[in-house]
Amino acid sequence: MRIALLALLLAVAACPGAPKGPSASEMRMQKQNQITALWTQIRDWRREAGMDVDPSPILISQPPKTVSDAKRVCPESHTVPATCHDICSLADAICDNAEAICGLADDLGKQDDFAQGKCTSAKASCREAKQRCCGCSDKTP
Repeated sequence: MRIALLALLLAVAACPGAPKGPSASEMRMQKQNQITALWTQIRDWRREAGMDVDPSPILISQPPKTVSDAKRVCPESHTVPATCHDICSLADAICDNAEAICGLADDLGKQDDFAQGKCTSAKASCREAKQRCCGCSDKTP
């Protein structure tokens, strides 16, 4: 009886438990990789829009506090003319990525210089792209 009980205990102990999730450092790396992918996409869209791949140093040095602040460039009654659809759609996409980047950066914490720097850059890109959109709309008759 004791041998059977001991064998049962050993069998249970030898069974693998529930699979473990990624470690904290793996999760951090995954989020940083997501940030890099989103940030790279912003740079590609900036190039596609005829902008420099990096936002203006002035905007980076004085970034909007939030992505919502960065989006507030055009007047409330702003309508996008058909001729500006491409640049305005890219601006929206850039701002969407900026929101995702800054959300991930918040998850990683204010002490994560990499993530916070990408968030700052993304907010500046959002602001600059929205300025392009509004500027295009202003030029359209």
